[in-house]
Amino acid sequence: MKALRLCLVFTVICGLIYPLAATGVAQVIFPSQANGSLIKKDDQIVGSKWIGQNFTSEKFFHGRVSSIENDASASGSKNLAPSNPELKKRVEMSIARLEKENPTMNHTNIPADLVTNSGSGLDPDISVASAKLQVKRVAKANKLNPDTVRELVTKNTTTRSLGIFGEPRVNVLELNLALEKLLD
Repeated sequence: MKALRLCLVFTVICGLIYPLAATGVAQVIFPSQANGSLIKKDDQIVGSKWIGQNFTSEKFFHGRVSSIENDASASGSKNLAPSNPELKKRVEMSIARLEKENPTMNHTNIPADLVTNSGSGLDPDISVASAKLQVKRVAKANKLNPDTVRELVTKNTTTRSLGIFGEPRVNVLELNLALEKLLD
């Protein structure tokens, strides 16, 4: 009987009180993050800062390859080994698509993040090199000066966290929203 009461007490504490308290504190201290870091355009939710989207139009910047397409509930990667023929085939297909979309690009220095997927398959960011590689295509498709588009990439580049962690990166959704705003 004592064990049953103890189990009930800890179930209430750990399963009810703690989650409610943690959620309440998060809503007060970090409301945007607690609600998914949602990005809005004209009061409509268009995505989350932390979940990549699949842009295919030549008018927009494209994100990383994803094994899960547009289903964020299916996060994860296929985790194929470098020696796996399926990975080699997928990378070759990604390179061919990239070359077709960006015929003026330098074919010898393709950023890895444009032809490989992240561990979660949901990475919303691309490297600065990946964004710059797409500048000519996006500028041409939108009838913009490439320098204007390059400047837009620079303005939407996030530096290293705390100045030392990670690499500079560009959130594709935020960059594409800034591009749309520029075109309006």
